[in-house]
Amino acid sequence: MTALRRPAPESDTHRIARLMRSAGEMMAPERLAAIQPSRVSASRALLSQAIRGRWQIQCKRFEIDEKGNGVAEYRIDIGGWRFSFPVYSFEPSPHGRTGRIIGRAWDMMGALVEGDMSRADFETTRAELPKLYEGRATAGTLIWCRSNRSGRFFESARQALASGRQPDVAELAQTCYLMRNTGLDGNGTFGTKTFLAFEKDHPLRWSLAAQMLCAYMMRVFAQDLLQHLVRLGSPQGPDMAKDLRRFLGVGNGSALGLMLFVNNHPRLIERWLFIREEAIARAKAVLPDDSGSEIAKLLALVDKAIIFRSQDRAAYENFTRSDVLAEELQTIRRAVADLLQRWQGGNRFEAEPFAELAASLEGRVHAEAMETLHSLLIELVPDEADALVGGLVIDEELTGRPEMPVHRLRDLVRNDYAWAFNLNLEVPAGERYVWYKSVTAEEPRRGLATEVGHDVVNLGLDLPRLVVALDRDLSAVDPNLSTARFLFAHPQHRAIVTRVQALAGTSLHSPHADIMSGSFTPAHITRLLNVGIHGIDKTRDFLDRNLRGVLFHGAPLPEDIASGNADALWFYPAEPSL
Repeated sequence: MTALRRPAPESDTHRIARLMRSAGEMMAPERLAAIQPSRVSASRALLSQAIRGRWQIQCKRFEIDEKGNGVAEYRIDIGGWRFSFPVYSFEPSPHGRTGRIIGRAWDMMGALVEGDMSRADFETTRAELPKLYEGRATAGTLIWCRSNRSGRFFESARQALASGRQPDVAELAQTCYLMRNTGLDGNGTFGTKTFLAFEKDHPLRWSLAAQMLCAYMMRVFAQDLLQHLVRLGSPQGPDMAKDLRRFLGVGNGSALGLMLFVNNHPRLIERWLFIREEAIARAKAVLPDDSGSEIAKLLALVDKAIIFRSQDRAAYENFTRSDVLAEELQTIRRAVADLLQRWQGGNRFEAEPFAELAASLEGRVHAEAMETLHSLLIELVPDEADALVGGLVIDEELTGRPEMPVHRLRDLVRNDYAWAFNLNLEVPAGERYVWYKSVTAEEPRRGLATEVGHDVVNLGLDLPRLVVALDRDLSAVDPNLSTARFLFAHPQHRAIVTRVQALAGTSLHSPHADIMSGSFTPAHITRLLNVGIHGIDKTRDFLDRNLRGVLFHGAPLPEDIASGNADALWFYPAEPSL
């Protein structure tokens, strides 16, 4: 009799791959829009890094008059690195003031610059920043930024403090910010330092870190400005309560341009989605200790999310309301509480209890509630998640392989883009959309091709049609022909061939959608960037195109971070009771 061999133990790599979701599950626009902020979202990842490193943020000078005109300067020490954050503040004016990129006047402009800033560079930046597209940054500049006050709420808070009382929490909770970001530009724009030039030990080397630090500094300045204006008018006015300061973040608005960002940055999108899925898989693989402390931690986080959603005062047009999600999260809570009770009672039959928990809830709750659970699971593996974020250093140049035979190229097209062949691309001409840039507004828009005109340059990536057209021409030539020879005869396919070859072996880089169709909802992709990747909370939609929300909602203050007393689980803040 031959003895049966015991199967080899599953490797960690294979186990994590098994627990990760497929592109078919993830890349539908509706599912991408459901992704929620997590530890690997840029804003939260930045704060995790700051808390670990106990970053030091100090105001060096604050010379602003009672109308809001003047300058300020901050110093940021991150280990052995130092950065300057100069601020140029202006009295709010309705002339040329808008949250869109066509604005020409802002309440605040700033920059993130390496090292101590010289007086000459400070003045040069003051002169160049207002020029925007015609301006040029000084050496060592990483980011240019600008923001506007939330007029009504900023003024309401100022008046309350000036009269000796704390601002009305319920009123401020309608937006949860005092200032709103209207632009963060870097990576070579205006002469800023390109990300690939960042040194290997640069603390802001990973993608979006520098932009998020600028956004955090906008929040710091907004609160300092508010308190400064109160002091000028009412020297005896109280400080804003720290709990309220933590509750307030910085606003953010985004529109159609983020769809073009996704098209143009496939490596960033793929890498971020991949590390999020890997972090979730690693959390699903966690085996709780005997007391079930990991399950108890998850339960506490779900409770926190329920309170956060229950207190949300934002009005949503098309996205799921927070009160609905609070009810959905109650279903998740019951499942987690049941798992904890069984685990502590010794009923431990699941080999992967968190994976089985998630599987049991899939399809039973709304996708946003499910993605909230996935985001909370990542908090069970904080060190692993933080290490994954450190790998977000990406060379986004796409390089083709001219020597590849046509049969191999066609295999890639048919396998990696199978979803494109399953779409109905026969959209009537009168229902096809194009993406274009307005001559007057300088910003991306989307309109019916019949209304925009046939001579407009379509800025959108018509990926499925490009893939199908490429496959059609590939099928008509010798399969052993080289890609170079094929492109010599079909030069119109050069861009899509390069994209297919450069992204071969990855699957999370492009939404599975026809973005030229009237059935496509642009806000789904805007939301992926804003909510999932940037980490924005309370994103409200307008006309399925524009989104507004709040960054660093509940984040620790600079003094919390420097002292080592910051709450690492600062997200999903409850409304403070003052």
